[in-house]
Amino acid sequence: MALNNFSFSKALSLLCITSIVVLTQGQPNPFSPFQPPQDLAPKLSYDAQILSQASIDYGHIVNENPYAVLQPSNVNDIIELIKYSNSLPTPFTIAARGQGHSVDGQAMAHDGVVVNMTRLGDFRNGSGIIVYDEYVDVGGEQIWIDVLHATLERGLTPLSWTDYLYLSVGGTLSNAGISGQTFRFGPQISNVLELDVVTGKGDFVTCSGVNNSETFYAVLGGLGQFGIITRARIALGPAPTRATDYVEGFLLMNKPPLDLSFYPEPDQPRITSLVNQYSIIYIIELVKYYDNNSQAQVDKEVENLVQGLKFVPTFQFEKDVSYEEFLNRVHADEVILRSKGLWDVPHPWLNMFIPSSRISDFNEGVFKGIILKQNISSGIFILYPMNRNKWDDRMSAVIADEDVFYTTGILVSSDVDNVGVIQTQNQQILQLCKDNGIEIREYLTGNKTNEGWVQHFGSKWQLFEGRKSEFDPKKILSPGQGIFS
Repeated sequence: MALNNFSFSKALSLLCITSIVVLTQGQPNPFSPFQPPQDLAPKLSYDAQILSQASIDYGHIVNENPYAVLQPSNVNDIIELIKYSNSLPTPFTIAARGQGHSVDGQAMAHDGVVVNMTRLGDFRNGSGIIVYDEYVDVGGEQIWIDVLHATLERGLTPLSWTDYLYLSVGGTLSNAGISGQTFRFGPQISNVLELDVVTGKGDFVTCSGVNNSETFYAVLGGLGQFGIITRARIALGPAPTRATDYVEGFLLMNKPPLDLSFYPEPDQPRITSLVNQYSIIYIIELVKYYDNNSQAQVDKEVENLVQGLKFVPTFQFEKDVSYEEFLNRVHADEVILRSKGLWDVPHPWLNMFIPSSRISDFNEGVFKGIILKQNISSGIFILYPMNRNKWDDRMSAVIADEDVFYTTGILVSSDVDNVGVIQTQNQQILQLCKDNGIEIREYLTGNKTNEGWVQHFGSKWQLFEGRKSEFDPKKILSPGQGIFS
């Protein structure tokens, strides 16, 4: 049973990456062996409040205090910090943070130094986002909503997005950057033309698929292990005025609270009745580009697309919004959740890539089995179809090993007391997949053992390990991922 829905996702972002921190000056402990170079020392903060802010993320589960927070005024400060660490007999670890949207402490550095990337934007004098005819140059600390605004002023737009736009560019590119456009345009990392990177050895490298290509492919999807992205050149296309090419699926489960706010109020009782009857309702969400000149054509395309679908005919809904409203739709949910005190709560999320050949088995075992039967968590459950040929296997990101696969996001919010229960459920889901030979790959994952990471990367592990030895041999960068610790 499916609802066909030409609308916008209720989903919170899959992507999650780094955290805003507001920095103040402090003084290092004079008895500490950590004595940075004289010109770098004033840019390091040891203030307790600043350290506390750098010790949390959107997940609100992991808490790791750094020794200091760097507030860089330019890229050279980051270079100098990394080189200083490399010069020590026992290097300290370094983590770059942008907007703090990791959920497992990936951007933390226990007793190390967190780099507050957002401060770079304060010193770029308006040069953090420069729009050209075919691409945009963006500082790694910039957030995607600002990239959208800057490019739309020129009638242009990046092609691939995340659901939530208040994420840093460097953060999403260090993971992959996915959403409902990925099936057509690939992840965000497939739309990058060039990068500026500071490697784990403190080298500043401008790289692309042609020049310094090994650095380029390593860093994209590299989980921050090989370098810190300070600039990205992102491909652009013409901006539509209404909607976008976007395909997503999500589930309504018979688990309170049932959010039906998108649907017309008179239809909400009918939808509730359907959910009560079937326990799970599967919703397909389809969105198309159009403007005043192409609306009739798009209407016909949509009609043709849905003809072969099996759905309840009276459960088809439409909503018409601008291109920007669509892309920024999750922010409206954020405003509501913040007003209710439900944004800054634990998020024990689980995101996975699932082979298309096993999606039915996953549905039976996980959605209908573990989640529905245990009934211990409520949240948002979304799926994106993906095409492998839109990903570049030379990059560090790993995906399911089939031509077509799905991203599944089990996006659960929790109170503090219930986090452990949901984490146990997540482990049961992963174990079910393992026991039944469903070869999933986790996305935005954390807190794995070394053996777990080796299994995660599979045939790419040797390449990934070799890249670490080449670009960050002292294992300084991104310790919060737990890959080489």
